[in-house]
Amino acid sequence: MNLSDRQIKILKAIIEEYIESAQAVGSETLEKKYQLSVSPATIRNEMVQLTNLGYLKKPHKSAGRVPTPMALKYYVSRLLEQEVMPVSEEVSVKEKMWNVRHQRQELISEAVHTLAERSKSLAVASTDDGQLFYAGSANILDYPEFFDIDLTRAVLAHLDRSAFWQDLYQRSVGNDPFYLILGEEFPEEIFFPCSYLYARFNSNGHSGAIGIVGPYRLQYRRLIPMVTYFGELLSELGR
Repeated sequence: MNLSDRQIKILKAIIEEYIESAQAVGSETLEKKYQLSVSPATIRNEMVQLTNLGYLKKPHKSAGRVPTPMALKYYVSRLLEQEVMPVSEEVSVKEKMWNVRHQRQELISEAVHTLAERSKSLAVASTDDGQLFYAGSANILDYPEFFDIDLTRAVLAHLDRSAFWQDLYQRSVGNDPFYLILGEEFPEEIFFPCSYLYARFNSNGHSGAIGIVGPYRLQYRRLIPMVTYFGELLSELGR
């Protein structure tokens, strides 16, 4: 079913508010903060419809709604206006990686550490020959979702499982600039609250992926162009 223009506008507002606040979003917040030009009652009715269609869900003990992974996929593919990564930042990253461009392991390791530092996220890279690199594991604790000790423990434990990450990126097909795994697309249920945003690369005859792991309410506008650039840069420097 196609969404109406009004439903799209409301859904976009809910997603962007949720990404910013990490809280369930109510109609009053939308009416006050976003220029939707409709009453709170109309917003509530549309939110019910969006819930029935699978784009929103109602958390336990909350009057508001949060977007589902399906909604985030829709947002990223059709509604998102990406930021442009500043040229000065691109140059700074490239200069940092230039001196190790001829050493594949050092190059990927430097890329992962730089991505973790600039994204303030957990950065992970894996390759087709089973190598795994990661940095910024403490960054996930900045997200309220990872106050769940079982979730955090599971993510950290998988940082020693190269086959897990290799399997994830090898599912991707085509030549898209980036890929996004969300919710139930993960093979293990404990990862359902998570996202893996990554770009593929080819370096010295090997393929791989570099990306970030976090909740599924990532700052996509800022992070998609950043992850895309790191993938492109690894391919460029690894020739």
